[in-house]
Amino acid sequence: MAKVYPQTAQSPSSSSSSSLCYETETFTIWMKSLIYHTNGCTVYDSNGDIVYRVDNYNRKCRREVFLMDLRGNVLFTIRKMKFSILGGWEGYRWIDSERSTSPSFRVKKLYRSGSRNQSVCEITVGFERFSLVKMDGKLAFRIMNINGEVVAEAKRKVSSNGILLGDDVLSLNANSQIERSLVMALVSVYGLIRRQM
Repeated sequence: MAKVYPQTAQSPSSSSSSSLCYETETFTIWMKSLIYHTNGCTVYDSNGDIVYRVDNYNRKCRREVFLMDLRGNVLFTIRKMKFSILGGWEGYRWIDSERSTSPSFRVKKLYRSGSRNQSVCEITVGFERFSLVKMDGKLAFRIMNINGEVVAEAKRKVSSNGILLGDDVLSLNANSQIERSLVMALVSVYGLIRRQM
């Protein structure tokens, strides 16, 4: 299988230099499923190997999708909340082939008018809070902690030759402040919000 190589890891930009203390890893996200005629996304590591995938076999914007590793082991079940007016999702972690009964995270879509760089979503992981902020571009976004430090940033990928790739190919820089599979689950939620899966 052909490999996709992300750019050299760069730390996500931040107004605070303290986020530079964390180890940063770069991923390439292709907002397409590898399975013919399905929706989803495929995530490659810096070696070009597939590490995560979301396959949506039914239709776009399903009420439930599954984040899996390369072997198809489910890491998170992501469900749309039934009675959320603006839109909300819950993520249930899988441990030893069993889904947890309580959500590991919640994402609440916010309604804000005006400024471009305002939060799109509020993320709650246990007692921690993060915000997901839309950036310029179709799918570009940042995940920020409560102190305003960028913990993950996705933007349209630029090849090593300087060629801007399609809207559905993103370069994701994530630091060690937040667990990788959780970041990928949040990427999946943002894909559902933007109707890309």
